[in-house]
Amino acid sequence: MSDGAWKKTACILCECNCGLEVMLGGEGGRHLVKVRGDRAHPASQGYACEKPHRLDHYQSDPGRLTSPLRRRPDGSFEAIGWDVAIREVAERLARVRDVHGGGAIFYYGGGGQGNHLPGAYATATRRALGSRHRSSALAQEKTGEFWVAARMMGSATRADFEHCDVALFLGKNPWHSHSIPRARVTLRAIAADPARTLIVVDPRRTETAELADIHLAVRPGTDAWLLVALVGILLAEGRIDRAFLERHVAPGELAAVQAALGRFSIPDAIARTGVEPALVERAARAIGGARALASFEDLGVQMNHHSTLVSYLHRVLVLLTGSLGKPGSHYLPATLVDIASGEEKAPSPVAGARVVGGLVPCNVVADEILTDHPARYRAMLVEGANPAHSLAGSPRMRQALAALDTLVVIDVALSETARLAHYVLPAASQFEKAEATFFNLEFPRNHFHLRRRLLPPLAGTLPEAEIHARLCEALGAFSEADLAPLREAAGQGLTACAMAFLQHVLPDPRLSGLAPVLLYRTLAIPDEVREGAVLLGIAARAAMKHGPSLARAGFGGSPVEAACALFERMLAAESGLVFAVDEWDEVLRRAPRQLHLALPDMLAELSRLGEAPPRDPAFPLVLSAGERRSFTANTIIRDPAWRKTDAAGALRVSLADALALGVGNGARVRLVTPHGAATVPVELSAAMQPGHVSLPNGLGVGDGAGPPVGVAPNELTGDGDRDPFVGTPWHKHVPARIERA
Repeated sequence: MSDGAWKKTACILCECNCGLEVMLGGEGGRHLVKVRGDRAHPASQGYACEKPHRLDHYQSDPGRLTSPLRRRPDGSFEAIGWDVAIREVAERLARVRDVHGGGAIFYYGGGGQGNHLPGAYATATRRALGSRHRSSALAQEKTGEFWVAARMMGSATRADFEHCDVALFLGKNPWHSHSIPRARVTLRAIAADPARTLIVVDPRRTETAELADIHLAVRPGTDAWLLVALVGILLAEGRIDRAFLERHVAPGELAAVQAALGRFSIPDAIARTGVEPALVERAARAIGGARALASFEDLGVQMNHHSTLVSYLHRVLVLLTGSLGKPGSHYLPATLVDIASGEEKAPSPVAGARVVGGLVPCNVVADEILTDHPARYRAMLVEGANPAHSLAGSPRMRQALAALDTLVVIDVALSETARLAHYVLPAASQFEKAEATFFNLEFPRNHFHLRRRLLPPLAGTLPEAEIHARLCEALGAFSEADLAPLREAAGQGLTACAMAFLQHVLPDPRLSGLAPVLLYRTLAIPDEVREGAVLLGIAARAAMKHGPSLARAGFGGSPVEAACALFERMLAAESGLVFAVDEWDEVLRRAPRQLHLALPDMLAELSRLGEAPPRDPAFPLVLSAGERRSFTANTIIRDPAWRKTDAAGALRVSLADALALGVGNGARVRLVTPHGAATVPVELSAAMQPGHVSLPNGLGVGDGAGPPVGVAPNELTGDGDRDPFVGTPWHKHVPARIERA
């Protein structure tokens, strides 16, 4: 039964976090019995795909943890109380810090498609421990894009697909992966308009490619060659925006790019892709003739050969066509948190890997542990993530996790990583606490949504904000005396709180890093939004950085006044709010005075493009490990019953390859890579080209009591197969063969 009331929340299954309304009911009133899109949400406006209707399989998963767990010497777990768990975890992590230094404590996670606030609170625990090194799923995907974009444009960009006349998707199927608001509505609108052109670059005939005017079905891994051809045609035919380049690009850089690309034969580059030359030429002329080009690259190219080079060439194409800072093109949004930082930090301590945006490459984490190097990672705090399953080369990653002195996992279920932990701390679900994400990347009206708590935390669980506050207290990171000025200000109103925060916390190096938990412990706000306390500091930073944009959205005055008004609105706006309103001429003001077209290291990499090693004839196929399908969503929903289709996660195979193997739909085959093997059912698919096979993401997890459902893709990948610049894995280009089972 249900009480008939609709409550506001949001989807947690992709970065769009579409606004939802849910009705609670079932046993104890804790089930999401009805789900629909929220028409009042400023971005999604009532839109929702098929996936959020299955969210009760997440909320009501029978595998939910309800007590902290401690590993026994025999490897089994025993339930312990929270006081014991917090004390012992703090003691063990402090011991590692005191003996080996805080740099030996590695943090992984702090985010996900629907929960970013834990990552904010974790900064306090990390500061208390002196932990300097971290990573997350972004380092498996986006760091190459962030790194080149920061050097070329000052930051990563997004694009205005609603108003473009040419839309280009590189290695992306937004029909399933979304990433733009109301993706399917927008795609249909572009496809239906004869004055607009939809171009898709993908080896597969995806749902988005089916809608496209031009589908460039490249051979897997040849995206760099395609971009060489597209840019080469633009230059050869003069289809570039010279006025834009003269105003904004450093002198001589266009000539350097022309010289580098002039060494390539356009017909040869096209031939390597396997695409019809006339189709490539048509695409180049559409791009070069666009009034406004919007483009988006995603995992199909970012987890593939030449991934960072592709990100660079993609941005060369954007700058050559002047597709920045005008309606329908690319922009730099006013953000609350810069999750797309391309800033390069000190290299990782053991492998010496490039660290972009503070994120150690995921593919070197095992290298940083499985060594006798004195600076190796000896402890890990894993939060809302599952690296034993999600990182390349799962067997080696499990070996690394098992070699740690201390592994602590904060999660809602006993994940594959949690089963290796010394301590598991059970978190409240995303619907049992206030939660939000910082995928705030829209323009000109940028939105934010603090989702209210729908339900009290399940008995025995705690929100991550509370876990981190207790850990900081157990570590002695702050005292009641430190809290006193904030507690006193709390009784005098929000402005007084903000002033106390600015006067007593931010100037103090010892306290500033603890700001999230200090705010959480002292701000007097309702329980339904309590975990949103950290947003006061984030709002203050946004007010100082993007004052005019906030003022246009109604949050004007001094930075303190703007921050307080924004924070209060964040807490009150059940469907979210528009926090920034931008103007197009601000885009180029946010970018560096001179944009950079020629990056010497990328031009050097371009010169080596033809130096590919020979393929191993023992593995004639290319496996894309981790395809997004109708009912896949990483491992946020662990219960396999949520999948309405493809429950076992079939291997998609072309009709030609299936015929050559003599297998049909549903036949079980043995899929072999240089790193592992698995038995999997076959699905014959017209979307796949010969020589290319794919497995879905999000499968291969289980409850530990029985075999997992589907294949875990990273049992078949290796952590050495990675981009040479930022270490992103080549999950979309795994050598493979199929054997009859």
